[in-house]
Order: sequence, then C-alpha cells, then structure tokens
Amino acid sequence: MAFEGLTEKLSAAFKKLRGKGRLSEADVNEVDKEIRMALLEADVNFKVVKQFVATVTERAIGSDVLESLTPAQMIVKIVNEELTALMGGENTKLTISPKPPTVVMLVGLNGAGKTTNGAKLAGFMKKQGKRPLLVACDTFRPAAITQLEVVGQQVDVPVFQMGQIDPVDIARAGIEHARQHGNDIVFIDTAGRLHVDEELMEQLKVMKAAIDPTEILLIVDAMIGQDAVNAAKTFDEALDITGVMLTKLDGDARGGAALSIKAVTGKPIKFVGVGEKLDQVELFYPDRMASRILGMGDVLSLIEKAQQTFDAKKAAELEQKLRKNKFTLADFYDQLVQIKGMGSLSDIAGMLPGMNAKALEGASVDENALARTEAIILSMTPAERENPSLLNNSRKKRIAAGSGTQVVDINRLLKQFEMMQQMTKQFSGKQMKRMGKLGKMGKLGKLPGLPF
Repeated sequence: MAFEGLTEKLSAAFKKLRGKGRLSEADVNEVDKEIRMALLEADVNFKVVKQFVATVTERAIGSDVLESLTPAQMIVKIVNEELTALMGGENTKLTISPKPPTVVMLVGLNGAGKTTNGAKLAGFMKKQGKRPLLVACDTFRPAAITQLEVVGQQVDVPVFQMGQIDPVDIARAGIEHARQHGNDIVFIDTAGRLHVDEELMEQLKVMKAAIDPTEILLIVDAMIGQDAVNAAKTFDEALDITGVMLTKLDGDARGGAALSIKAVTGKPIKFVGVGEKLDQVELFYPDRMASRILGMGDVLSLIEKAQQTFDAKKAAELEQKLRKNKFTLADFYDQLVQIKGMGSLSDIAGMLPGMNAKALEGASVDENALARTEAIILSMTPAERENPSLLNNSRKKRIAAGSGTQVVDINRLLKQFEMMQQMTKQFSGKQMKRMGKLGKMGKLGKLPGLPF
C-alpha cells in the first residue's frame, strides 16, 4: 500500500500526544523530531524535510496549539495542511489547448513505463469524452511500436506510426494526422533515456522546438525515491516540463518521490499509476493523499471509484428488485463482478477513515472463487437463476458437470445466496428510503448484497 511505512510512523508519533491536556514546547519538539525521522526514512529530500519540520514547528508552538484543549488534533491538522501544501495544494489537470489538438509529449527514464502509461492516459482521457491519438516516436527500443499498438488496441485508442524514421518527423506527421481525423488530444510516446545522456536529451529539445507541445509530462517510477526526484529536476532544467505522472504508487510504501517532486521542481504531480491494469490511473489530489498518509481515509476517491465501477442502470434495476424482494442469482453474480472491478480490499480499506489497511494487505476478491461462481451460474438455465428452488440433485449434477465443479460447490453457493436473500428482505419500506438517501453519495447505498 502507498505510504504504508510513513503512515505507521506518523500515527505512532501522534499517538504519544493523545491524553495530554496541554502541550509544552518540549512535547512539540519531540513530535517534530519523530516527524523528521519518519520523513527521512520515507526517502523525502533532506532540504524538503528541513523546511517542512521548521514550518510545522513554527505553527505548532503558537498559542492556538499550546493553549488548545485538543492539542493533538491541532498538530494533526497542521501536519495535514502542510503535507497538502508540500504536494501542491490543489489538483492540477492537463492543460487543454483552445485550438485542437492538445499535444502531450511523454518523456522519462528507460523503463519508467512511458508506453504503457501513455496508453493509460489515453484511455483515461477517452472516458472524459476526448478523442485521443497515440503517436509512436520511440524508434530506439526494439518492439516499442508493436507494444504501443497492442496497448492502444486494449484501450481502444488509435496508434499512428511510421516505422523507424526520424522521431521528430513522426511527431509532426502524427499531429497533422490528428487534425485531419478529428483527434483532439495527442500523446507522443518518446524513447526512454538516462537523464545524464546529453545527446539524447538534446533530441528531446529538438522535438519540443519542432512540435511546441501543450504539455510535457514526465513519467517517473515512484519506487526509485530520490532518483525520481533527481531525474525530474534534470528533465525540468532541460525541457521545462509541465507536470509529472508517478507510476507504481501502489507499491511505494515510503512515498519520498511524491512528497519531494513538487517542492524540488515546482512542477505538479498530475497523475498517478496505481496498478498494472490499463484502467488503474488516477488524478493526483494532494489533499486526499495527505489524508491517506495520516490514516484519515479518502472517502471522495472511494465514491469516485464506485461511480466508475458500478453500472448506474443496473444499480437502479437492483433497487427495484430489492423493493419487490426479487434478488436473484444473476443479481448476486453481477454484484461480485462489480466489486472485483474496484480492486483489492486493502486499497479500498486505505480510503476508509480508521480502517487498518495493513490487516487486509494482499486481500482481494478470490479470482478462482469468482470464476467458479461464474461457471456455476452460467451453467444454470434462466429459470434456475430466477428460482433456485428448482435445483434438485439431478439438476445440481448437471450444473456441476457443465461448470467443472462439484455438487458441494453448488450447495455452498446456494447457502451464501440464501443468506444474502435473508439480508435483502430487510431492505424494504423505511430502510429502502434510507438506502436511497445514501445512494446519492456515489450510489453506494443502492448496492446491498455485496460480498462483505
């Protein structure tokens, strides 16, 4: 989980303040020392840590904190505000050109994942109503063009390529192609390079001058810590980047890169990659990330994730079925599939205030169990799915043979379903009205019957 180590250490530091009626300067200095050590161990830039702790100390020693009846909460509030400021304060979106197409030049180190994450960004923008185009300008790495075509196909975004010719010529031609075919945003996939390679960096400068991109987005691996910050600084000095996308944030337990890049370069983190799948990309919100670091959850992101995952039409249909007490095996299966789409249970728990995400680390919806459930339900007739009471021993044997499972697996599923049905009977009358009110918050309240 992202920032796991930092979250634990900061929580331990704040815990020591609880129960104290008033704080002395010595108490503040002690907690600041622990904050400093936590940030340094998280691989945050030393100068950034020094300035951060100085700011927190200055605010914490003020009379508002020392004379407060809840000083521990005041300290947490200060740290939360300063972490938010450190990471940029507000979410910064891609700049959209008033004269299409918007040109986004993707740059970064070798192995940073520009090709895959370029496809992620293209897929993300497509969901926002844009018509993206991917342009294959990585002519150095073997099979880079083929890889871009594959991931482009997976996110249903067209790829423009001209083979192994001058990347600048490809970029120009790709932008012109976008103009002619109505693509309003173009992602230029460039070759990876070391930030110390002056010759290759010069090629990027030539491309920038030739195509005048709207955005220059640096793709950088969050897990390399201060190396990511150093790379960002060098690329910024050479190209004047407009923003950063941090990849593999889900595997970064320390968080040094995310907490340092904005302070060192002055350039915002705009996107984060939070998994290997092509839809696992998110806008970066400094305030939400600060809340997660401090164990305060991120309910807004959870609601957005739910809105993206759950089908609004199906949710409305399910609500009507629940009102009439007609929850079927087909509905049961739909809920399992949609929950699967939200990712691991540890990720979800990390967004809930007060939840111990570490206790659920690695937990997820069992893929094999879901596959068995799918096979069993799909081996039933429509009548059997609507009315499981039809399932006698003969029918169960037929379903077991058709799904590659055993009768005991079918009985287990039916038992789970019966329990779920008993729960759904509670959702009637006033209870359903209450669920409807909750449903306005990201439709979460319209989804009873989920396997939790």
